[in-house]
Amino acid sequence: MPGLLTLAITLPIIGAVLLMLVPNRDGSKDGLIRYLALGVSLVTFAITLVLWAGFDAASAEPFQFVERASWIAAFKIEYYVGIDGLSLMLLVLTGFLTPIALLSGWESIEKKVKEFSIFMLLLEASMIGVFCALDIFLFYIFWDFVLIPMYFLIGIWGYDQRIYAAVKFILYTMAGSVLMLVAIIGLSWMHQQMTGEYSFDLLKLYTLQIAPETQNWLFLAFAVAFAIKVPLFPFHTWLPDAHVQAPTAGSIILAGVLLKMGTYGLVRFAFPLFPAAAHVFAPWIALLAVIGIVYGALVAMVQPDMKKLVAYSSVSHLGFVVLGICAMNVPGMQGAVYQMLAHGISTGGLFLIVGM
Repeated sequence: MPGLLTLAITLPIIGAVLLMLVPNRDGSKDGLIRYLALGVSLVTFAITLVLWAGFDAASAEPFQFVERASWIAAFKIEYYVGIDGLSLMLLVLTGFLTPIALLSGWESIEKKVKEFSIFMLLLEASMIGVFCALDIFLFYIFWDFVLIPMYFLIGIWGYDQRIYAAVKFILYTMAGSVLMLVAIIGLSWMHQQMTGEYSFDLLKLYTLQIAPETQNWLFLAFAVAFAIKVPLFPFHTWLPDAHVQAPTAGSIILAGVLLKMGTYGLVRFAFPLFPAAAHVFAPWIALLAVIGIVYGALVAMVQPDMKKLVAYSSVSHLGFVVLGICAMNVPGMQGAVYQMLAHGISTGGLFLIVGM
């Protein structure tokens, strides 16, 4: 079934463009806007279910539904997407939570409904792109684009301290992103030094033989970016503010999907690209995860604010995911993936209840 991944990425973007064409001089168009956004998100969810139904778990291919086309030919940057079991589950989770997030704002979002719906659809498109990009430059584009709609969702439709929370969110995550971009460019340059041509193809970069000391620095650049997104202790301080100030829809997506981008990045990029460095740093990352598990739980116990309670519990729960990844074995990884999905559904549901 060629084209399904591209359709899943582009359909929300097309929906956002269609919403831009709907005039919003009065509130009478709000119903049309809401139904159009919800309809697009439901069709996107249906596409993820078709991908699930068509996925062959017994296949020997590392990735399925692969699509690729040349993009920036001079640097061998491609539009290259595909999914494996991990990507598939996170795509379905994204498709499932986005319509719920839109429904959560049906009554509570009263101003700028069109803009709200546009940002939600653009956020969905970029999250899907993150989980199926196999060209690491393309991955980076989607990874950073996620920040833009979430920044506006918090900054416009949030609560009293929304501007502070939105700026803090984008500063923290952009700081990590810049480090990762440097590492991505460095990886491609190393590929050019060894083979004579640049490449951002993830599968080719997996095979690079990198000196252990260099691996350490590159691993840290990737790991810090992902640790901020998880968020891992002590990089977690942006999360409670973002959750408390975000509208209910923003909190659902932030907890349900955005935090999983950090753990997904560790599994897909940091650990397999730099295995020697992963062995060196995994015990230390595991230690931070354990501190986060205990600290997040203790702080959650004394929160008078329900949104902060769920936010700090997320720091604790995501610590278990990182701990499973750092075990670097099959049961640990399976447990981490299971907990990612379970946390996405349960915490998204908790934020929905708190918002209501």
